[in-house]
This record gives sequence, C-alpha cells and structure tokens, in this order.
Amino acid sequence: MSLPEKAFPVSWDQFHRDARALAWRLAGLNRNFTGMVCITRGGLVPAAIISRELNIRLIETVCVASYHDYLNQGDMAVLKPVSAELLTNGGEGLLVVDDLTDTGKTAAQVRAMLPKAHFAAVYAKPKGVPTIDTFVTEVSQDTWIYFPWDMGFTYQEPIAKGHAG
Repeated sequence: MSLPEKAFPVSWDQFHRDARALAWRLAGLNRNFTGMVCITRGGLVPAAIISRELNIRLIETVCVASYHDYLNQGDMAVLKPVSAELLTNGGEGLLVVDDLTDTGKTAAQVRAMLPKAHFAAVYAKPKGVPTIDTFVTEVSQDTWIYFPWDMGFTYQEPIAKGHAG
C-alpha cells in the first residue's frame, strides 16, 4: 500500500507524547472523571496512557467499527455497547477517549449513548472537531494518519521528490 499524498506517520514516541499532552489538557479541566470509556480499537492505547496519568481505574470499552478495510469508512457497526451501569445519567462524569476523530461519525454514535460524557481524542480532523470536547492536534481532512500500531519499517520517499520545483 502506498502512502497518500498527505501522510502523517506517527511514531510510538510521538503518540505517547501527544497522549500525555491530551492528559495534561484534561487535567487542566479540574474535573473528577469517575471512569473512562475507550472507543476500540484506536482508543485502547491512549486510554492506557491517559488512565495512568489521570489515575482513572474504571475503564470500559465500546466497540464501534467503521473502517472495515483500513482505507474507506463504511457503515457504523456497534460490536459491543457500553455496559448498562455506565449508561445511567447519560454518562455524566465519564471520559470517552479515542485516537482520532475523522468524520465524527463514531463519536456521534457513542455520544448518542453517553450524551453527558466528556469526549477527547488525540488527533482531530475538521469534520470531527464539533463532535468532541478536547483534542491535541488537528490535521487537514485529506491527511491520512498512520498510527504506530499500523506501521512497519520501510523507506520513505523525500517530500520534494514528488513535487516539481
């Protein structure tokens, strides 16, 4: 698979720094989150980092699939909903974490389940920004983020090689 024109590869070190930066932003809200819901699979890694930094011990998952071939977003499928006890009070006091909000469809699906929860993502694209409350880095809508768990070591062409001038 070749890289798209606007590729944003993220290393493990960079992702860890960015997830900790998200934790700092969330800590600055001075909220006492009673638990965390991570959107799988992308939310698993930042959830581990953020839960450590904010000392959140109650961690739940909601399993929503939208990228079925790693390239194109398809129909939303809730593979595992949030447990019933966390749905009380609309998720008030909960922190929902994901790696990225792209179109915002996944966040909107989960927000329908937990309308009072605080939604956070490490990275955001313009269409997804309105669906979350806190994020660290915004990239353009046509940028494809390559997360470290999706990467292998390969040669990268210089940016200038593909452009005239």
